[in-house]
Amino acid sequence: MKKIQSIRAAAMIAGAVVLFGCEQTAKERDAANSNQTTQPQASTAAAPTAAPTNGTVAEAPPVDLPAVTPAEPAPEESAQDGVGKAKIEPGTVQGFNGGTGIGSALAPSQPVAGLVPQNTENYQTIDENGVKQVAEAPVSTFSVDVDSGSYANVRRFLMNGQRPPEDAVRVEEMVNYFAYNYPTPDDVKTPFKTTTHIVKTPWNPETYLLEIGIKGYQPKGERPAANLVFLIDVSGSMEDADKLPLLKAGMHLLANQLKPEDKVSIVVYAGAAGVVLEPTSGKDKAKIDAALDQLQAGGSTAGGEGIQLAYKMATQGKIDGGINRIILATDGDFNVGTTDIDELKKMIEENRKSGIALTTLGFGEGNYNDALMEQIADVGNGNYGYIDSLKEAKRLLVDQLDATIQTIAKDVKVQIEFNPAIVAEYRLIGYENRALKREDFNNDQKDAGEIGAGHTVTALYEITLKGSKGLTVDPLRYGNTPGSTTGPTVQPSVKPEEFAFLRLRYKEPDGDISKLLETPLATARLENPESANGELDFAAAVAAFGQKLRGGDYLREYSYDQIVETAKAARGTDEDGTRAEFIDLVELAKALGNS
Repeated sequence: MKKIQSIRAAAMIAGAVVLFGCEQTAKERDAANSNQTTQPQASTAAAPTAAPTNGTVAEAPPVDLPAVTPAEPAPEESAQDGVGKAKIEPGTVQGFNGGTGIGSALAPSQPVAGLVPQNTENYQTIDENGVKQVAEAPVSTFSVDVDSGSYANVRRFLMNGQRPPEDAVRVEEMVNYFAYNYPTPDDVKTPFKTTTHIVKTPWNPETYLLEIGIKGYQPKGERPAANLVFLIDVSGSMEDADKLPLLKAGMHLLANQLKPEDKVSIVVYAGAAGVVLEPTSGKDKAKIDAALDQLQAGGSTAGGEGIQLAYKMATQGKIDGGINRIILATDGDFNVGTTDIDELKKMIEENRKSGIALTTLGFGEGNYNDALMEQIADVGNGNYGYIDSLKEAKRLLVDQLDATIQTIAKDVKVQIEFNPAIVAEYRLIGYENRALKREDFNNDQKDAGEIGAGHTVTALYEITLKGSKGLTVDPLRYGNTPGSTTGPTVQPSVKPEEFAFLRLRYKEPDGDISKLLETPLATARLENPESANGELDFAAAVAAFGQKLRGGDYLREYSYDQIVETAKAARGTDEDGTRAEFIDLVELAKALGNS
């Protein structure tokens, strides 16, 4: 992807500057602790100037950037030293194109008059799931998804007074941002328990809403020792307050959670990649904090090279039987070296075979590459979060640390078969980019999602019964004749006492052969659906909100006020306040209208 620099890019050096011995300034820490961010822009528009009032954007004049002569490459270490890396010695100024000292001779970057920052945020296109006819496609298969990045990113847009781009809204990530009170597994032998609930659909009384809830096992006692590699983007695009300063503050929070038997390495990348901190015990918090404090932003973004070096460092510090994970923190704006998403995915797919997972944490706006962040976490057997405030950093890296870094089941797949004698239509809400082919379910070579310790996963199906007034497609005129030789035929009803059959496959964290769980769903439950279920009702409110932000094609006249009413009734104890915040966001979206 072509890099579009911010207004401060005119005097940005070609490599990141790491000033060892310098403490993080009070200004940086204040900025990191703030929940305020700069105004984001929609993914297809440039940032507006103050002058136009009709939504148009003034074209910025071209700006000639000053030339910077790269330093000579530093010699690589020998194979005996572990990873063949460009090492940064304490007390030096290191340019990440390999040389030392080039940053010290350059003045800080200055804004360039008349340059308007363009918005280059990137989102993967989502083709929303449509209604399926059970007679034609009775089986639905998908991979689980515990990512939460979409919800936090949508919140960022709304808090800054903008509606998010439709493709920034992944409904399953909106729903799975929240924890649900599902039954807990008894032991790790069966690492998660499945729950199902059925209610009338809030936005369509002629259909039903089927909830599939999965609760991951929460191991008792101490978690295993962790070998973590912080892979940190220190390129020029990361200098804004909601990027590197916030990132550093979040990593400080994580460092404070480490145990003496844990190990941490820090790899950074800008024009090239380098090691800031060799594997260090979690007890040496002052050393870890000092390494984080010394990071400063500057230069281009060789993200691919950084990922390769991070895997080498993770291999060097690998703990057998422990947690081995890279935590990539960036805006995703890779522009040097390997930048193609497919090439990066291939590289990560190859490296994940070593048992090292990759989690991605997104930061910032304007150039944010959500598509990259989500996809490489998926293939890296990790999870994806977006951090828009220090509060969100605490949620992911402190409150949910075990769920973020400790995998209890991998390659988790869900498959449900609907009985055509009972169910006429169904629609899976969300999970568009997690869809699998029917044959993928039994293929243990096919990658799928992971579940962390204590994680909850929720999937919602809207289903329509045979003969219902809620059918979206007219029945076939000639398709229901028994014995037809040219068209579809109706088979005798099989197991009318079941309206669906639910299957789940998963592997143990270090396993290669999947295990199967099966659950029949009784037709009698459709005759007496639950009048109310707090967890399902709240999930339905979140799903409705996500769909509404995407255009709401299936919501009929269901309004923001009705979403708020449903969410308030199902709010429950809300100990962490996230459900109350959700209600506020719905009301804010209503106030913003279609702007």
